[in-house]
Amino acid sequence: MSRSVGKNTRTLAWRWCEVVPFMAAVAVVGAGKSGQAAARWLALGGRRVVLWDGRDSEALRVVAGALAPFGVEAVLGREFVPEEPDLSLVVVSPGVRWDHPGLVAARARGVTVTGEVGLAWESLSHRRWLCVTGTNGKTTTTALVGHILKTAGLRAPVCGNIGRPVTDLLLEPEDYDWIVAELSSFQIESAQGIRPEVAVWTTFTPDHLNRHGTLERYAAIKAGLLMQARRAVLNGDDAYLGARRSAWPDAWWTSTQAPAAVSLAGKDICIENRPVLPVSAVRLPGAHNLQNVLMAVAACHLTGVGDAAIASGVASFIGVPHRLEAVGEYRGVRFINDSKATNYDAALVGLTAVPAPSVLIAGGQAKTGESGPWLRAIAERCASVVLIGEAAPLFEKWLRAQDYRAVYTAHTLERAVPMAFEQARAQGAQCVLFSPACASFDQFRNFEERGDRFRALIAALAS
Repeated sequence: MSRSVGKNTRTLAWRWCEVVPFMAAVAVVGAGKSGQAAARWLALGGRRVVLWDGRDSEALRVVAGALAPFGVEAVLGREFVPEEPDLSLVVVSPGVRWDHPGLVAARARGVTVTGEVGLAWESLSHRRWLCVTGTNGKTTTTALVGHILKTAGLRAPVCGNIGRPVTDLLLEPEDYDWIVAELSSFQIESAQGIRPEVAVWTTFTPDHLNRHGTLERYAAIKAGLLMQARRAVLNGDDAYLGARRSAWPDAWWTSTQAPAAVSLAGKDICIENRPVLPVSAVRLPGAHNLQNVLMAVAACHLTGVGDAAIASGVASFIGVPHRLEAVGEYRGVRFINDSKATNYDAALVGLTAVPAPSVLIAGGQAKTGESGPWLRAIAERCASVVLIGEAAPLFEKWLRAQDYRAVYTAHTLERAVPMAFEQARAQGAQCVLFSPACASFDQFRNFEERGDRFRALIAALAS
């Protein structure tokens, strides 16, 4: 097996010998994409790896089988406990709570506990990192940054919460110019040593409070990344961030509404009052995306990319999958996939970005947060609403309390799509918007799988 591993990969992997004694046990907790990448990387470095996951399914058994040739042992259907006497390192996937009892017990034993991103940082800290975090807007901003840097001729892989684990970069090492990482609060929480060259904070609203406990704790995790960055970019139009300008005197602020380092002047996007490209060149729908563009422009300017490459990159960027993604049109009705909208604020943005009236498909695993503005926008902009998932009874109750009656329950996406299409035809709605305002875990593994299902159902409807 070692002959198939590149020299650079082996060299990087052996750097972990200074942290983890040779053949000491390493536990990887969580068998998702991040856990799989971390397990492969550690096994290639000669570590004895045990991959834990509290779930057990046919899909996870396939994962275990694929990792077995690397020497990875899989424990499925059991919650992690630090039972190996020579355990030296625990690597945590983003979906595993930082206060998981097994992690608490490992730390009490003096075992190093880090996240998959923290693991990658140990071997890639000599590279220049550009990290993007925030409640909403981070995926589009991250993807646009990566696209602009690629347009400028730079090698800048996009990774992290956007879909590709950061440790994947260790398996195929190259001389990257930049590492562009979207980081969730879960990933930052377990990678507190990361110090990016540039960090961006897009927005901040209540989310993940069932995990972090308080809004203050959630904010502190996000702020920690920005405070450790050499240069910071913040959204001056965000109510929470804009009210804290004095806390970030050296940051690059962006605004669509007021003077800022990157802002609007007339019909142009400007860097320090210098026109870079016309607003009309932006191809992304919705006013919220204009702010995402400003943040990406600021971040790329701080990397040293010139105005021409920035303008070219913005003008050629058409968006990311699952975020206000046009997936088809059938008999005069457009279908928009906004599966990435996993909370009320993101779903509100989706509603205001599409023409009214529309038919909304919403639901899944409900989150805490302020739902009032979203519910009011539904009443103003939606001809009808089709509900799915665990949240369907709750959302129906809320909507009827607002005296909104055009509510239909489909339970599953398979039933919701034809129901929403018939509603759109009957009521003259221009589009069907799938914007769940919920997590996906009641019926799907993640929002990507949920969005892919919606896309496939639209293709089947049109055929």
